[in-house]
Amino acid sequence: MSLIATLARLEAISTGRAQPAATVRHRHLSARPLVFVPLTTAGEAGAPLGALVGTDRDAPRLLVVPQPRDRDLRFAFLAELADVVLPYVDGFAGAVETAERAETDPETGRRVKVEVELCADAPQLIVPSRAGVDLVRLLGRSMRFRRTAEQDPEAPFPAPPRVPLLGRWLTHFGERARVPGSSLLLAMTDVLARHWATGQSTLEDQHLGALLAWIDPPEGRSGAEAAQEAELARGADGQLVCPPAGPATDPAFDNKLLAPAIERYDRARTALAAAEDGLEADDRLGALTAAEREIRALVESRTRPTWDAVWRGLDLLRELPEGARVEERWTRDRWSFTAHRDRVLAGEPPQPRRDDAVTAANKLAVREREQARLEAQEALDDPLVMAARRLAGEAFAGEVVDVVMAYSESRRPGPRPLVTVRTDDRPHLGERTRVYRTLGGKPQTAEFAGYGEGPDGGDGVLLVLRILDKMGRGREPEEGSVPEKGDRVCFTLFEHEPRGGAKLPDPEETPWTHGGPPAEGAVPEAADPVTEEDVL
Repeated sequence: MSLIATLARLEAISTGRAQPAATVRHRHLSARPLVFVPLTTAGEAGAPLGALVGTDRDAPRLLVVPQPRDRDLRFAFLAELADVVLPYVDGFAGAVETAERAETDPETGRRVKVEVELCADAPQLIVPSRAGVDLVRLLGRSMRFRRTAEQDPEAPFPAPPRVPLLGRWLTHFGERARVPGSSLLLAMTDVLARHWATGQSTLEDQHLGALLAWIDPPEGRSGAEAAQEAELARGADGQLVCPPAGPATDPAFDNKLLAPAIERYDRARTALAAAEDGLEADDRLGALTAAEREIRALVESRTRPTWDAVWRGLDLLRELPEGARVEERWTRDRWSFTAHRDRVLAGEPPQPRRDDAVTAANKLAVREREQARLEAQEALDDPLVMAARRLAGEAFAGEVVDVVMAYSESRRPGPRPLVTVRTDDRPHLGERTRVYRTLGGKPQTAEFAGYGEGPDGGDGVLLVLRILDKMGRGREPEEGSVPEKGDRVCFTLFEHEPRGGAKLPDPEETPWTHGGPPAEGAVPEAADPVTEEDVL
């Protein structure tokens, strides 16, 4: 945690209100996101109990599993979920635009630009908390290898037709959520905590109600008081006034309300199966319907407060202006969505259960590169984030007090002007350390040439920097490419664009230290075996 973040939390405690941790919004928000508020059954990992899902805050669709241990009812729930999610995803698959992408020419081996299709927009799935992201990933894993009756007529417990496809998309959303800066799948608690610092721990920030209580407390109440009430307050019936953001449920709700309701549903279903005539069946069907309605009302009572809280969080986030480089990161999400759409349309198999060594290394390299890029871009977009990097000695800002033209010692001398900057910061600079500043949207490189001596005896430290590039090809620098005396400048010790790593080998050239290449004629790894997470 940076010094500024620590100070912001201390100020939140003293003022009773969350403090801004950013001046701009660092995540993309879709104009029409799909909000998904799931609930799972206690003691049954990944067994869905119900959910509210939809794009209209005033008309969510309620999905309920009256008996979570019934496989057919769970599949019916997943089929209903697919009926909501897949049309939403398909709505972004058709609108495309032409974009250029660098590819390797198979004949020459050179990188060339080709025109390809890029989806004009991409879907965005929003869940209440980080646990919801884990559930999306788990649901995707448990569905994408399911066989339907059309695919395998002899498959035991065949899944409804669209369930495996939903599993592939949820797996893609879950994998993309692991890429820093991605916005395809967002946890509302994580996004809010990125933009506001509260007076509670990061673990407590995962309670959506408590987090919102700190950010926007009721009139006349402090954030601490409102957050404590959101976490602990119970009504006359002994139930939490502000239910947890899911997918777990409160034990008091499970024991006092849900378990008896499911038991009544089971008894009604058993009685209906034992009915001997039509009149008796009609009466027992009415009892079964009433029991199912009771469970639906209970699930809605636990999910609707969280649903409203997610939309309230979206309203708060939309009040912040979007960061300048957010759209660039969203474009990479669009590329990811387009690529997965193409894989699905091409009939490729589902994502494997376990990545091979080369694929796993590529994923790790991408996440490391995107993490470095995200940290740099957030600092460049946001003065508050840059201030934290300055306090850490990773950047400095100041005023240019002198510019001396100098040239490189080469056969064709080029401009290497020496710029003296007065700063109050204390950057960690060593001999010839390279620093960077933004010039026309691109990073300009300079190197630390030493400390200067101020003739006017001003405050601060004088740093002498030698500008190295982005000055044109002539003997004299282009206008505006070199800071002038009196300019305010900000240099960073971190690169603005992370460098790519070494090229990884093809899977056929995997070294023996990582399992070696796939054996010739080897049978591809079968789909996931049945595990405890799949059979509940």
